[in-house]
Amino acid sequence: MNDSAQAEMRSRHVERHADRPSSRIKVLQVLDNLGMGGAETWLMELLRYWRRNGSNTQFDFLATGGVPSYYDEEARRYGSNIFYLRYGRSHVGSFVRGLKSILREGQYCAIHDHGDFSAGWHFLMGGADLPTGRIVHVHNPAFQIRHNYGVTMTRRLTARLGRMLVARYATHIIGTSRQVIGEYGFDAPRFRRIPRMALHCGIDTALPEDIAGIGRSVRQELGWPPEARIVLCAGRIDPSPDPGHPQNHKNSGFAVSVGIEAAQSDPGIRMILVGAPSPAVPVLQERIAAAGLAGRIQFLGVRSDLRRLMYASDVLLFPSRGEGLGMVTVEAQAAGLRVVASTAVPRECVVVSELVRFESLERGVAEWAAALLQHAAQPRDVAAANRRVAASPFSIENSASALIELYSKGLRT
Repeated sequence: MNDSAQAEMRSRHVERHADRPSSRIKVLQVLDNLGMGGAETWLMELLRYWRRNGSNTQFDFLATGGVPSYYDEEARRYGSNIFYLRYGRSHVGSFVRGLKSILREGQYCAIHDHGDFSAGWHFLMGGADLPTGRIVHVHNPAFQIRHNYGVTMTRRLTARLGRMLVARYATHIIGTSRQVIGEYGFDAPRFRRIPRMALHCGIDTALPEDIAGIGRSVRQELGWPPEARIVLCAGRIDPSPDPGHPQNHKNSGFAVSVGIEAAQSDPGIRMILVGAPSPAVPVLQERIAAAGLAGRIQFLGVRSDLRRLMYASDVLLFPSRGEGLGMVTVEAQAAGLRVVASTAVPRECVVVSELVRFESLERGVAEWAAALLQHAAQPRDVAAANRRVAASPFSIENSASALIELYSKGLRT
């Protein structure tokens, strides 16, 4: 886009927004759907926070997957509009028409796109109807993106052109960590003019009143003795039970192997895996049963009470093959929960350093299990750890303030 075209875009935007109160911030969030992913959970935490405290900020959502999902009804209760507009090669015409209509009618201050390189294509299709603030937000680990786009020549070309379009249209590039921005290639010279920064997702750090009671109730729910020590593993279950599978992300098969080793070494150990199930679950359950540990290692599926489970647990096992940040580790620290994570997880997730231990995935199951047992046996000070997370950029209050500041910068672009 040349300078005259950009000037025309800004002029049209100002004309459309001339009658809008300057204090109002209205943003179109673009993502696949409002499922229970990290970005979606953060956006919902922001809406809840603003509802409790009052705000002039409104989020609308463009679901490019084209179908409803988990948080839709709650988002509508907070005043959000949700547009279902399928994005893909076979829907280009309808997507362009729909996106332009949404942008014209919405009068948005900013478009905040969570679609990595696809954001560049979305901005191209929005054209002159784009708002002045055009934010690209990357969340997923770079290895996952390389797999998604690297399967065919067409996908690789689509990604390459998408990245060029980000360089042309975006006013800001942000990531869940500073590390992931570099891994996506956004530190290349062509992006030099675009401000790039980490903007951490935020969580509600409020402590429950009866933490000990939570621990008792969870153990009772699962049929475990009061003295059981619980290993928590959180994240969707990988499609394959084998650690080397290219689509595996959370390393679920490896986590189960570590859990089996730890439970066989210590009769007091129990393990729960929380997250969307996959076809790998029956295979992993067979491995657990073959080890004589049926009932001691359980798959709980998708849960809405992950924080409750964190307060009840003794250690978080997080052997992920890669992360944009790994927000579950931050949530664990806010609960005073110790963490054993892979070295593939960005160090930016560390707030309470004494709670987090990193292990290389090149180390074997026995070494990981030994580290897990050692870490789980350490005492925890929930209140002290929680205060440190509450004062960090990961609290919902500080995350919300940083985001509003970003939107304000976008409006001045």
